[in-house]
Amino acid sequence: MKVEKLIMLLLLGSMPLMAQKNYQLQSPDSKLKATVTIGKDIQFSFNHEGTEVLAPSTIAMTLQGSNVLGANPKVTKVSKMSVDKIIPSPIYKKSEVKDKYNEMTLTFKGNYSLIFRLYNEGLAYRFCTTMKNNIIVQNEKADYNFSSDHMTFTPYVNSKAPTFDEQFKNSFEQTYVNMEITKLNSQRLIILPMIVELDGGKKLCITESDLEDFPGMFLNNTTDKPSLKGIHAPYPKVEEQGGHNMLQMLVKDRESYIAKTKGTRAFPWRVFAVSANDKELANCDMVYCLASPSRLSDFSWVKPGKVAWDWWNDWNIYGVDFRAGINNETYKYYIDFASKHGIEYVILDEGWSVNKKADLMQVIPEINIKELVDYGKSKNVGIILWAGFHAFDRDMENVCKHYSEIGVKGFKIDFMDRDDQEVINFLYRAAATCAKYKLMADFHGICKPAGLTRTYPNVINFEGVHGLENMKWTPATTDMMAFDCTIPFARQLAGPMDYTQGAMRNAVRSNYHPINSEPMSQGTRCHQLALYVILESPLNMLCDNPTNYMKEAECTNFIANVPTVWNKTVAMDGKVSEYVAIAREHGDNWYVGAITNWTSRDMELDLSFLGNGDYKMEVFRDGINADRAACDYKKEIISVPVNRKLMIHMAPGGGFAARIYK
Repeated sequence: MKVEKLIMLLLLGSMPLMAQKNYQLQSPDSKLKATVTIGKDIQFSFNHEGTEVLAPSTIAMTLQGSNVLGANPKVTKVSKMSVDKIIPSPIYKKSEVKDKYNEMTLTFKGNYSLIFRLYNEGLAYRFCTTMKNNIIVQNEKADYNFSSDHMTFTPYVNSKAPTFDEQFKNSFEQTYVNMEITKLNSQRLIILPMIVELDGGKKLCITESDLEDFPGMFLNNTTDKPSLKGIHAPYPKVEEQGGHNMLQMLVKDRESYIAKTKGTRAFPWRVFAVSANDKELANCDMVYCLASPSRLSDFSWVKPGKVAWDWWNDWNIYGVDFRAGINNETYKYYIDFASKHGIEYVILDEGWSVNKKADLMQVIPEINIKELVDYGKSKNVGIILWAGFHAFDRDMENVCKHYSEIGVKGFKIDFMDRDDQEVINFLYRAAATCAKYKLMADFHGICKPAGLTRTYPNVINFEGVHGLENMKWTPATTDMMAFDCTIPFARQLAGPMDYTQGAMRNAVRSNYHPINSEPMSQGTRCHQLALYVILESPLNMLCDNPTNYMKEAECTNFIANVPTVWNKTVAMDGKVSEYVAIAREHGDNWYVGAITNWTSRDMELDLSFLGNGDYKMEVFRDGINADRAACDYKKEIISVPVNRKLMIHMAPGGGFAARIYK
């Protein structure tokens, strides 16, 4: 009798384990292998050639009414497919993208499914629902677990408010901390993308794609175990106008749910890019591939290019016979400069519309937009206008129609400072409305891009980065050189960014200090030049003032002629936070950019991507005294070595930039 009871207890105890079922998927090159385990919940894990990337991690979605997608799941169908195709990508870091993956769809009882995709570059998954009526999503469960307490490169929200509700108001501009998962600050939200250092020198970059009609994801470590938990901003319940110059909508109260949406839809992709070598993250296309295809049948009118920018240099031109500032004389000076150097656009940043009115139809007396547009047109220079979030949103159709008819080429829309569902929906609505009137959009004061630039190619840039603008006020303790050497592997994996480089005042570490009206960069002049190659930015700013650029003809000519979209991209070398080298092709020319952190560095560049034949290089190197005077550089014309190996030296905070031609 006792033996029978013991057998029965053993059988009962093993029933949950016996009920579990595993589903396997591998990448096209078989290096990544994923396991989805269906038991009392849904878990997934995956590895790269035997190296654990994620330990079993639970995912679910809770709908209003206690309907939990993922609780006691019952699989009704499993389907797999393989895809190998080419995506044209004319406004990107390469003219076409290879979209190759293996996919598995698990369909569950309850009108939902999970799609898992494995690329050679990583894994992605998303929930899908097929429900008749609209639904309310209470929460999405995403517990990403690790067996080891890995080091990370983590960007927190820049808000240090004591509660997450207050931290959801955030400009998404922050440098990285490098520490173990369990030592991350549990009281602060983490911005995506973030990097986890895996065993064997491998890296994992976590982000998302196809973020539509849903809030963006933050992460947080809530336990003493190496685990990261997904967190979303709840849906805004009460908003009021306020914030920067009355141009924001401030959330005063939030609902108990994160989204109200259609019952039949696909939810955002959760993206896990994996690299055996750091440089692979600097040329990853997963976010672009996973985004919804372009919704514009014709976007030939979208013209990438450079922008002469006013705000960073505080309109601080000199050597002129008029008072510099926000007035037509100043902007005609910017237009003349842009025209002379083949720069496609001039932007009118904040100040051209009447302050604190949140009304883009009220223009200050010193500015005549039509006159500037016409003057620019005569010089082959387009005009872009800055717009505060609420001012643009409240009168979007009228504003777009009016300024499009005048001849304005686009808007830089700023100060959203949120990524809850309402703001994400605003981005799509603004993109569609701008496209209707053939206007480009550059989103500032916003989260990272998550595929929107593919879906609406007129969305030509995003901020969501601790860019050079921060040098106007950031203390010397902020290490921008380590940051610059991190974002190509992290933030840039999510898509293009308006970092706004190009400073002609450059400082070594001991000499840097923030100045609002005459700002400088950390690092060398060649570091600034190299960023025009390294950073992906189809609408790329020249942050310094025209007067300074005209004194630096060699550097200005190089900057003005660097393309902003590319045919090919090659990640040459790199190590997160230490150094990176990237080559990009446009037309018949290749461009090379390399930067280092505050450690001087010798690097061998492998130029074997070049075809046969003889090549020359227009080279900008750190000068011999660049470690003392950061503006020191040397320009020279050299032949590309026959063996395609080039040794370069970079000063502390230094860089290297080159144009290669036959």
